Amino acid sequence: MVITTATATIDLSALVDNFTKIKSLAPESKVLAVLKANAYGHGLERIARSLPQADAFGVARIDEALALRADGIVKPIVLLEGFFEPQNLPVLAVNNLQTIVHNEQQLNAICNAQLDRPLKVWLKIDTGMHRLGIDARDFPRYYQQLSQSKNIQQPIILMSHLGCADDNNNADTDNQVRLFEQTIAGTNNECSLANSAAIINYPESHYQWIRPGLLLYGVSPLPEENETITVNPVMTLQSSVIAIRHISAGETVGYGATWKSDKATKIGVIAIGYGDGYPRHAENGTPILLNGRRVPLVGRVSMDMITVELGINSMDKVGDVATLWGNGLAVEEIARYSTTIPYELLCNITRRVQMTLK
Repeated sequence: MVITTATATIDLSALVDNFTKIKSLAPESKVLAVLKANAYGHGLERIARSLPQADAFGVARIDEALALRADGIVKPIVLLEGFFEPQNLPVLAVNNLQTIVHNEQQLNAICNAQLDRPLKVWLKIDTGMHRLGIDARDFPRYYQQLSQSKNIQQPIILMSHLGCADDNNNADTDNQVRLFEQTIAGTNNECSLANSAAIINYPESHYQWIRPGLLLYGVSPLPEENETITVNPVMTLQSSVIAIRHISAGETVGYGATWKSDKATKIGVIAIGYGDGYPRHAENGTPILLNGRRVPLVGRVSMDMITVELGINSMDKVGDVATLWGNGLAVEEIARYSTTIPYELLCNITRRVQMTLK
């Protein structure tokens, strides 16, 4: 009998296949592959090395970019939140890192800096999401200052971010695209607007650069009823059954006695819990794949264990491997049972989960 603890298997061939499918949707666009949050939990350096086809990589923080450079990644790397302090600018220049500019402080810092070499800049315009980005009315001033600065490598790239692209019939997205077009009218710069959902739903937003994130990792960014592309899960999360218990009708399972059996049955205990990143708020009935069938989660998720109902006549045994999400069980479904989104589940995988490559 071999007992394995929580293990996330990363299928790099699925990653490459997903990239190819994404590229087929926007064949004329370059690809900025989004690797923030440890490549959505899949391993930052590992994923970067496996995507030589990408034209650039996007990360959220400077330490992620430096980790890629330390690993020998030489492709362009873009800081999607920009730099946080003027002291970061020489580091960006030395390491050939590109940055987004989205506020006045960044504009002033980059134009006034003393740099040995100019930086490549992406100017982010707020077209309606109201998170990061300059007001569209301020675009001419920012564009002029960045275009005339000796610290800026020309030409700059123009971008925005869509807030409702997962809905293929949303007026807000149409309005954002229209405002972006109006704002950049008269320029001839490369542009970027499309995230994973927009790559599928809004071809008119592809421009010269697309920015796939979730879609790369084999997770649809669209509601289940609107899925139009099939991608393959890159991560499959599994663990072993470590105990099987017989319980009688009326007996409860787990903390708080939140689940009571209405019949005699068997309970399987699986070595995974919220300490590994499995969602604590997964509801009773959340499916787990075991020996070719779906069995329901019963009782509260513990730090290190979950319990599932196997059925009185089940033949499962200690050591059998259960799939929590991945091949055969979409992480999107687990997210719905946990009242969250797939992004959170993938990013919450903890350090104690073993990572293996397929």
